[in-house]
Amino acid sequence: MQKLEFAEAVELVTAKHPLYDREAYFFLKDALDYTVSLHKKSRAVGGCHVSGQQLLEGVREFALKQFGPMVVTVFDYWNVRACEDFGRMVFHLIEVGVFGKSDKDSVDDFKGGYSFHEAFVRPFLPNFEKLVSGRVRRREPTRGRAQKSAKTSPTE
Repeated sequence: MQKLEFAEAVELVTAKHPLYDREAYFFLKDALDYTVSLHKKSRAVGGCHVSGQQLLEGVREFALKQFGPMVVTVFDYWNVRACEDFGRMVFHLIEVGVFGKSDKDSVDDFKGGYSFHEAFVRPFLPNFEKLVSGRVRRREPTRGRAQKSAKTSPTE
C-alpha cells in the first residue's frame, strides 16, 4: 500500500468525518511535530512516541504561539471546542495511516485534558491579584472620596 501524502489523507478524513475543518488537521500535524521536537530535545536517545496528554500540552503551547489571544476563535471556527476533539482527530488520522499509535493509546487519553478557557483565555486576562497587590491598586471610589472629603472638612 502506498503511503498517502498528508493533504490527501486530510481530504479522505474530512470526506468521511466532516465535523472538523481541514485546517484543524494541518494545525494538529504541526502541533505534533512541535511536541515531538520538544521531546527529542529532552531525550538523549530513542524513538519519540508522545502520549495523548503530552500532545495536548504541545497543542496548548503551539496554539498560544501561533494564534495568541485568538486561539479559541480559531478553534471554534474549526469546530474544535475541547481536548476530546483533538483525540478524535488524531484517531481519524490513525485510521488512514498517517499517524501511528501504540497498543496503549486510546481516544480516551484526550478526555479531560484541560478547559479551553483555562488554557487559552486565562493567559491573556489581566492578573487581578497582581493589580491589587502590585503597583496598580484597585480603588474603591465611594469609600475613597468619603474619607478624603471627611479629612478636608472644616468641621474637624
